[in-house]
Amino acid sequence: MSEKKQNCTSPQDVANIINAILDFEGEFSRTQEHFYVIGLNKKNVVQFIELVSLGTVGETIVHPREVFKMLIIKSCSNFIAVHNHPSGDMFPSGEDIEVTKRLKECGELIGIPIIDHIIIGENFFSFKENNNL
Repeated sequence: MSEKKQNCTSPQDVANIINAILDFEGEFSRTQEHFYVIGLNKKNVVQFIELVSLGTVGETIVHPREVFKMLIIKSCSNFIAVHNHPSGDMFPSGEDIEVTKRLKECGELIGIPIIDHIIIGENFFSFKENNNL
């Protein structure tokens, strides 16, 4: 049996995938921040989705070491970072901006670039679409 892998061609695709995961986990899961990494191949086909950090109602701790571990093991070409804001506010905090900057720097150094960081709230915010990447 073959497993069909999904393309991530837009922030809306990513938001749909992560919202489906959060919905599957149940309403309670939306009361905590979840930070996911989506590993992609050269054609932006999803290779894996990993929950890197599960936080509190207002924050989660993210370290590049945990983000890049599976990306390296799975030989991914690039990745998308995604997290939710339980408050529903989709705009990035100062900490979100700093994490994105660190992930971008690390990705450039090891050759696995971040192609977007998406925040899920009432809607979604794409760092790439807002020229913040």
